Amino acid sequence: MATLDRRAFLTRSAAAALAVSGGLLLQACGKRDPSGAAPGAGGPRLASPTNPVSWPIQPGNEPIAGGLQPERGATLKVYNWTEYIYKDVVTDFEKKYAKYDVKVQVSTYGNMDEAVAKLRGGQVAFDVLFPTYDYLGKLVQGGFLRPLNHSYIENIDQVWPVFQNPFYDQGWHYSVPYTIYTSGIAWRVDKVEADVAGLANPWEALWDERYRGKVGILDDYREAIAMTLLKNGVTDVNTGDPAHLNLARDQLVDLAKRVRPRVNTNDYIDLPEAKTWITHAWSGDMVNAQYYMPKGQSAEVMRYWFPPDGKGLVNSDLIVLLRQGKNPVLGHLFLNHLLDYDVAVNNMSWNGYQPPQTKLDPGELVAQELLPPNLKTATVLPAWFDTGYRLLELSPEVDNLWHAAWQEFKAGA
Repeated sequence: MATLDRRAFLTRSAAAALAVSGGLLLQACGKRDPSGAAPGAGGPRLASPTNPVSWPIQPGNEPIAGGLQPERGATLKVYNWTEYIYKDVVTDFEKKYAKYDVKVQVSTYGNMDEAVAKLRGGQVAFDVLFPTYDYLGKLVQGGFLRPLNHSYIENIDQVWPVFQNPFYDQGWHYSVPYTIYTSGIAWRVDKVEADVAGLANPWEALWDERYRGKVGILDDYREAIAMTLLKNGVTDVNTGDPAHLNLARDQLVDLAKRVRPRVNTNDYIDLPEAKTWITHAWSGDMVNAQYYMPKGQSAEVMRYWFPPDGKGLVNSDLIVLLRQGKNPVLGHLFLNHLLDYDVAVNNMSWNGYQPPQTKLDPGELVAQELLPPNLKTATVLPAWFDTGYRLLELSPEVDNLWHAAWQEFKAGA
């Protein structure tokens, strides 16, 4: 099983991160048009469940025509998180379009800042990108994305309805879903005495000094700060309230002093290898963690907790086409390929991350042996996209506050 390292390594300075999340990205392709009206109408447009956004199609960047043949002798250039797509899924696409002499080349990045910086440089004309949805608005308003011609992507009908008209891209003009996941706590029952899932506030277990040196925190400023907010009953996980962010900062600094946590995105490796006994974790990583147990040790010792009422962090990743790509027809067909049920399930069997497939009954994931029984709580339910909390795009000003809080924690971790 290949190393799965799909998320952000946000250890750069706050200034560098803000440069990407703010104006520089939006200036990449000229003046921004934040509201679909005249340029200069205000700050960047921020999508949320209460403020759904239908991104406009800009003149000169219309969808390709329908009914076109795939590009012959082409190399489709895919830009993705490290080890986030099964090589067999890619090979199957090449076989499917073998008569067109198609090849797929996958390049990788470690975080979205790195990906966008390379896109801005324009050194490689990538066709396909796998962004987090909080970056979608920046990418659209920066002129990076190619709008979709839906006639090539009939498999959209196979995904959950919520992703056929999502708040961050009403009418799915620019994106289709890839995977879904929750954020919670994972632990080993042979190392941790407490029944973490049975605690009144399971988040507090990460601060337990009995596990000093054996606690893991995801190296992702949005995830870690949001987790700390939820621990304290603050459900606005996109808050710009300085009092809330100061509280999260102080408690994360306290956590650093109490337990000296490992701060990385190796939750799927550190827990099975007992480098950590309890860790902040992504659900998909924990499904994949079973394959990293040392020889002769059973993965049955691992557990995963996410609030059973669904009131926790639940998010998704996307697939988009890049405007600079040279193979737009193949790009559309690749998106359609990844939305196919059999392809999506095969992909999950390798990377652990659940696709939002309607036919994939979440209640039967264990029966289908996509999840081990002891990790069935890593299942993502459709209802949680109504009850759960989403990490949304932040304004540059609020993002600055989040980064400042995170840097203080990282300085002492």
